[in-house]
Amino acid sequence: MTSLLLTSDAALLDVVRTTFSALAVGLEVRADAASAMELAGRRHLDGFVIDCDDVRGATEALATIRNGRSNKLSVVFAVLNGKTSVSAAVEAGANFIVGKPVPDALLRSHLDIALPRMEREHRRYFRHKIDLSITLSCSDQTVVGKIMNVSEGGLAVTHFGPAAVEGTVTIQFDLPATTAQAFRAKAEVVWRDAFAIGLRFLRVEPDCRLSFEAWLGSLEAQLQFRESAQSSTTTSGMAGRSR
Repeated sequence: MTSLLLTSDAALLDVVRTTFSALAVGLEVRADAASAMELAGRRHLDGFVIDCDDVRGATEALATIRNGRSNKLSVVFAVLNGKTSVSAAVEAGANFIVGKPVPDALLRSHLDIALPRMEREHRRYFRHKIDLSITLSCSDQTVVGKIMNVSEGGLAVTHFGPAAVEGTVTIQFDLPATTAQAFRAKAEVVWRDAFAIGLRFLRVEPDCRLSFEAWLGSLEAQLQFRESAQSSTTTSGMAGRSR
């Protein structure tokens, strides 16, 4: 998981970095509101820590981040220092409020509460790398592409030729299984570059949802198994070297 810390306060940076790293939450740090909003505008983050009173424009940045497409449900910690009221921070979108100086025990207790929601958001946006054929239909054309990665909320597609794919599309691909089942959904194009497009699901066909969620669950289980095996191998190697 990854969170964004908006601050130029070295003491706040130290306590947040220590607390978050203890729970295996990575940290992106920005010192100005504009760069924080730019980062939040182009990617999902599982949590935010916003230094509302000691960074110019931070409270406005909080509201902008909260209203963005990718971070509506992310956990937001607002850090106050006597200027912004608790009610104003909550209205802007904060889930947790802490005052400076931030006690590490209080931040840890808030983070313990927030962690299940952050993990849920992480799973919803985590992209599993795959290689499957997909059909996209829009207007009066149908094109074939390759899925690069997939998450609960959408997917990225490449190799679909010169046809322009934009707006709302209908997608279909076969879920890998003993008996292949077609996955069908409506999606919208939310980003594009020279090689790929990003799609966000708008509506998944009801008879496909359970199978899709089961497939994602199997991908996550495979990933956890690989990570566990890698961790065990690393630990064994370190133990062997220490003898």
